[in-house]
Order: sequence, then C-alpha cells, then structure tokens
Amino acid sequence: MAINIPEDLRYTREHEWVRLNGSTAIVGITDYAQDQLGEIVFVELPDEGETLVKDDSFGVVESVKSVSDIFSPLSGRVTEVNDPILDSPETINEEPYGEGWLIKVELSDANETEGLMTAESYRAYIKEETA
Repeated sequence: MAINIPEDLRYTREHEWVRLNGSTAIVGITDYAQDQLGEIVFVELPDEGETLVKDDSFGVVESVKSVSDIFSPLSGRVTEVNDPILDSPETINEEPYGEGWLIKVELSDANETEGLMTAESYRAYIKEETA
C-alpha cells in the first residue's frame, strides 16, 4: 500500500501532521501512523482551552494492536477538538488528513514550525526507519 504524504503539510518524528493556517495549526496523525497502528478503536484528546507544550503528550490513540501517545508538534492553546472522532475513531484510519484530524491549536511560538519536517524529509525519515 502506498502511504499518502501530502506536500502541503509538515510532519514530526512521532508521525503527527500539521496543517498551518496563519497562527492556527490543525494536528492529526499521519497515514503511516494509522497504517502501523491498525484499526483505531479509541481516542483521548485534550479539552478546548488546554495549553500544550511542544513535544509533550496531549492524547492517546488506541488500536486493536497497541496504545500510543500523541505528541504535540507545537506549543499553544487548543481552540477546537474534533469531537466526532471520539465517537467514530475509525475515521482516523479512513481519512487521516481529512475528517480524521484531532485538534486545532492557536500557536504561542510560530518559530517552532521551523523544526517540522517537509513531506520530502518525512518520506526519507520513514524510509530510513523501515529500512
């Protein structure tokens, strides 16, 4: 199966993706991550208004295979949580870059985005990790 890695997003080593929109970031887990996890059965996310710190865990994704922490790619305040996926976590498997997004974050330090990988560097990272 070919892994989908959209060019317009940024990525982390923990397999989260970020879609930047001004000072807001939409965050989810990558197609590669959902593929590795298998069928996702449960998601735990922070509350709106919660403050996240870059690289700290902000939630959990549970699949039939394992339980994995989700790490914040950037620091900021949670402005929106994708509530529908709490009831339908399989949406992450079906549409990791669409309806399967997790949270929206108002960035506290836009410079942190510079540490994120491009699609090209994320592809190379996965290739290296699976070699």
